[in-house]
Amino acid sequence: MSSIVNKQKLLNQVLDKGLVGLLDTTLPETEAVDIDSLPVLEQIIYAFCREDASPLQADRAFQQLQERFFDWNEVRVSAIRELAEAFEGLHQPYERSERLVAFLQELFETTFSYDMELLQKKGMKIAAKQLERQQAITDFIVAWVTQRSLGGHAVPVDNSTVRCLKRLGLVDQELDKLPDIRASLEHLVPKAKNAEFTDTVSRVALEFCHDKAPACTACPLAADCPSMRIPPLPRARKAK
Repeated sequence: MSSIVNKQKLLNQVLDKGLVGLLDTTLPETEAVDIDSLPVLEQIIYAFCREDASPLQADRAFQQLQERFFDWNEVRVSAIRELAEAFEGLHQPYERSERLVAFLQELFETTFSYDMELLQKKGMKIAAKQLERQQAITDFIVAWVTQRSLGGHAVPVDNSTVRCLKRLGLVDQELDKLPDIRASLEHLVPKAKNAEFTDTVSRVALEFCHDKAPACTACPLAADCPSMRIPPLPRARKAK
């Protein structure tokens, strides 16, 4: 019980201090994507951009796809190299491009259209199962669409956020599989805080909680992080 209480306390600190700290950081000017207004198909495509990326990076990639290609059918038939240019700066741009094309191809071959609005009428569980059956769709994308389009209680997690959450102590070290980690977070994070939690932790993960050289001293969650790394003081020179 004490472990749950400690995690709940830390969660509140993440949402309070993390969001405030991130609002204080200066971001390049960009027109944010209105995520809440996206139809289901575009929500899925945005999730391809958003996995292991910050909101700012995902917005840029999504806007690049819209600006460089006439429609989603053109994206489907375009060269992977061309798509990868839209994902420049993101983790594994070629792999993202291949998965996006595979998703659009499977969708087109199955429905001969790009309309996925009927998914919302099938019920959350059935809709999620339908998404899971597509090979290019990851657990992150299913959870993202469940959270943003289907009105479900889901916390999308990717490798970057898992690294950050384990360092913070919000996820147990022994949990390895993303669905198990997501399930544990869904018991901890209130549904009303899902989107805020997702955006806050992913920004902390990508802007501060780097894999090999985390910027702990600059992180807004440093005071509450048990893995806080303080740079060693310079050694005093011995008098000759």
